[in-house]
Amino acid sequence: GRWERIMAQLTYREAVGEGIAQEMRRDSNVVFLGEDVAAAGGVFKTTAGLLEEFGADRVKDTPISEQAIIGAAMGASMTGLRPIAEIMFSDFFAVCWDLVANQIAKTRYMTDGQCSFPLVLRSANGGGSRFGAQHSQSIENWAMAVPGLKVVVPSNAADVKGLLAASIRDPDPVMFFEQKSLYAIKGEVPEGEHVEPLGVANILRSGTDVTIGALAAMVPRALKAAEVLQNEHGVSAEVVDVRCLVPLDTQTILESVARTGRFVTVEENPRLCGWGAELASIVAEELFWDLDGPIVRVTTPHIPLPSADELEDALMPSPERIVESVKHLVD
Repeated sequence: GRWERIMAQLTYREAVGEGIAQEMRRDSNVVFLGEDVAAAGGVFKTTAGLLEEFGADRVKDTPISEQAIIGAAMGASMTGLRPIAEIMFSDFFAVCWDLVANQIAKTRYMTDGQCSFPLVLRSANGGGSRFGAQHSQSIENWAMAVPGLKVVVPSNAADVKGLLAASIRDPDPVMFFEQKSLYAIKGEVPEGEHVEPLGVANILRSGTDVTIGALAAMVPRALKAAEVLQNEHGVSAEVVDVRCLVPLDTQTILESVARTGRFVTVEENPRLCGWGAELASIVAEELFWDLDGPIVRVTTPHIPLPSADELEDALMPSPERIVESVKHLVD
C-alpha cells in the first residue's frame, strides 16, 4: 500500500503554535515577540507553550507599542535573526504602517541587497467575531498594495502550519494573516516537518460550470455554497483557495477559469480595491474570449463593520449570497 503521512487533528489556533515551534526547533535564529505572546500564551491562545520550550531569550513579551514591536523585528532581521512579530489585531497595523510600508518593504531594494529582512508579521485578521469596526478589518488589500511585502492568508489548519513555516524560511518580509473566526476550527495537519510553498493556490473542489476564488474564512463558505449549488441547482462549481496574494498563483486560477468559463471571487475585504478586483482584471485581460459571462465579485460593502450580530452577518459574504450570485451568472 501507499505510504500515508501521519495526520493529527489540530485546531487552526494550535497549528499556529505548531508552525512556529517547528521552525524555532530547526533554526536558533528564529525569535518571536509581541504583546502577551509569552507568559499568557497569546490573546487568542495561539502561542501557548512556546515560552516554556524556548525560553525568554527567544519568546518575548513586549510593551503595548506596535511601533516598538515592528521596529525591534526590523532591526533584528537586519542583523541576522529571523524574527516573527505578532500584531494582536491586524487593524493595529495602521499604528506602525510607516515601518512596514516605508522601511521594511523598501530597504532591501534601496540598499541594493546589503540589508535583507527575513521576518514574518503575524496578525489576527477579519470579521465574524463581533469585535466591532476597529478590531474586525480584513486588511490583506492594504498589504498587497505595497511592493516588497509577501501576503499569505491561510484558510485551514494544515495550511497555517505549512505556510507559516515557509513564511519563516522566506528571505523577504511576509505579512501572515490568520482569520480569527477560524481559530477554533479543526482540521487534519501532517505530523512532523510540514512546509507548503508560497504562491501556490489550491483547488479544493473540482467543477465545470464556474470557478470560485476565495481566501481564509470565505473558503469554507464558498465550499458550502458549492455544495448547495450542486445539490439544489445542478451547478458544478470549482473552488480555488487562493492562499497567497503575493506571490499570486495566476496560473492555477487562469487554467481553472479557462475550463469553466466563469469566475466569481468571494472577498471579505471592503469592496473598493479588494484583491478580487486585481484577479478580475488579470482574468479579463488574459481570458476575455474564454469567458461565458461577466466576472462577479461577492464582497463586504465599503463600510466599517458593525458589531451587532445580525448586521455583521448581513454584511459579510454568506453561502446564500454566493449561491445567489453564481445562479444569477449561470442562468
